[in-house]
Amino acid sequence: MKLIEVNGRTVDEAVDSALKELNVTKDKVEIEILDEGNKGFLNIFGAKPARIKVKVKRDYIVEAKSFLRNVLNSMEIKAEIRMKEEDDTLNINLIGPNMGLIIGYRGETLDSLQYLISLVVNKGHENPYKRVVLDTENYRAKREETLKRLAGKTAFKVRKFKKAIKLEPMNPYERRIIHAALQNDKSVYTYSEGEEPFRKIVIDFKRD
Repeated sequence: MKLIEVNGRTVDEAVDSALKELNVTKDKVEIEILDEGNKGFLNIFGAKPARIKVKVKRDYIVEAKSFLRNVLNSMEIKAEIRMKEEDDTLNINLIGPNMGLIIGYRGETLDSLQYLISLVVNKGHENPYKRVVLDTENYRAKREETLKRLAGKTAFKVRKFKKAIKLEPMNPYERRIIHAALQNDKSVYTYSEGEEPFRKIVIDFKRD
């Protein structure tokens, strides 16, 4: 982060000079007043300039976009990066050809990249935690619907045969979808077992 010290006849004047030198707006910096200064007698004798320290805030959106662009370039993938911040979530959508390479097997590459971007965005813990959601070709919504259908079909088999069924290993996000899909089911219940990254959901029959 860029940090400078600036003097001025007043604090406001010093701030204006710092913003011009850094070429940023006031909301992009942190200002520390080192000395408010004084005008002196008749604004001449004993006058003392104001002195401030100005630090440019981290722009995690710019950092995240730069990181993602470098990754895409290294993979030789051309894609438009669209970012939208909503409350505590940074939504990132990639648009372009060959997005299957970004998604990977059942979203593993997409999830790994999402995790890395989250580390970039939240490094230093200087700002409130930001959740990062990386998506392309509406994969997240499609995968959620697939998992909900899987939950329904598996629950049907559990009810029919009254026998527990273990699903394949899933990441925490996908396990939450399965749990939520069946949480109000009166015939079956769900729980997770195993260690990451092989942790899986078990759907079992509710017995009286």
